[in-house]
Amino acid sequence: MKAIVYYNEIPAGELIKNPGGYVFRYFEDYLVCSANPAISLSFPKQTEPFTSEYLFPFFFGLLSEGENKDIVCSRLKIDKNDYFQLLIQTAAVETVGAITVRAAG
Repeated sequence: MKAIVYYNEIPAGELIKNPGGYVFRYFEDYLVCSANPAISLSFPKQTEPFTSEYLFPFFFGLLSEGENKDIVCSRLKIDKNDYFQLLIQTAAVETVGAITVRAAG
């Protein structure tokens, strides 16, 4: 599964969920523009991908919690433990800050 990560509506990179975990990599077009900042201190601009067995804490921090999470998961019919699906379903439009995440394709 793949999602596009936007910084102020500019495509910054892609977040991929695969059987081994997660990968985030910046798009080359985003990297070469010096006006584009890193999306987070934990993701400095670099060509090498970032990898993790678990959803990166930066993206996990965009998710709702507690009762709000329960309501969202119930309404959207998302497994509460499917953090990737929850992220792309809830971080596509209005998030706190400059980052949005949308399903690729």
